[in-house]
Amino acid sequence: MKLTQTAVGRSLLLGLVTLVVILGLSGGAIARIVPWNSIDSPTLISQASQNSSTSAESGNSPVMLRGMPLPEPPFPEPILPGTTASPSGYVPRQESAPAHPTNYGERFAQDSDGRLVSNDLIVVIHETVGSASSAINTFQTPHPRDEDQVSYHSLIKRDGTVVYIVPPELRAFGAGSSVFEGPNGPETVRTNPAFASSVNNFAYHTSLESPNDGRGNSSRHSGYTEAQYQSLAWVVAQTHVPDNRITTHRAVDRSGTRRDPRSFNSQRFIELLHTYSR
Repeated sequence: MKLTQTAVGRSLLLGLVTLVVILGLSGGAIARIVPWNSIDSPTLISQASQNSSTSAESGNSPVMLRGMPLPEPPFPEPILPGTTASPSGYVPRQESAPAHPTNYGERFAQDSDGRLVSNDLIVVIHETVGSASSAINTFQTPHPRDEDQVSYHSLIKRDGTVVYIVPPELRAFGAGSSVFEGPNGPETVRTNPAFASSVNNFAYHTSLESPNDGRGNSSRHSGYTEAQYQSLAWVVAQTHVPDNRITTHRAVDRSGTRRDPRSFNSQRFIELLHTYSR
């Protein structure tokens, strides 16, 4: 049975959302993800603060969510009331590049076996490996086969521009076989019996554009720009997700193939994120 999807405050928050999953709904699936504080050690990000791409999924019926989803483009400027602002006044440039509908789906309230699920939102940080334009072209290309479908909710270019790709109240296909090892234990949800369980149903996926020397499969590269860290902190602050529910693709991946975001400076990110009152 399909559920009505609720979107509160569409004109607020400039495309970012605090998603609260309503408990006890029927029809779909939702779960949680793995925390981190470095690329090599997926421990809780809260511990770091003390020290100061892809998934195929289809499903059954959508979950009702409550939040402030993406406004229709063009995005309003400047930042609107209700959005979490940086004390420095930082607001990134913002663009819209909607994914093709085959590359995203509904969030669900039951897993593929009909069991109710209710998991808090997590944020998963990725990198594109290729250029931002190449990633966007992939997301905007129709992929009728489930195993080819892929997307993020947002992407951050090298100059700090935030590109909105999938509305946050919907399910982006950012992680395949994946589990979030959070404070409450492992969290993952299978929404399609043909595929492994994943965190997609309760994840907000955002990605950093890789530098030119990050286009291969090496373990590290020259890193991300200060503008990208500033914009990433701004994006994550809008979700109001706590530190211990922020993670990386590498930390949640169970395929053994994902390393992103490589060369990530978690201390710099945490420093910037904690300038916001969340």
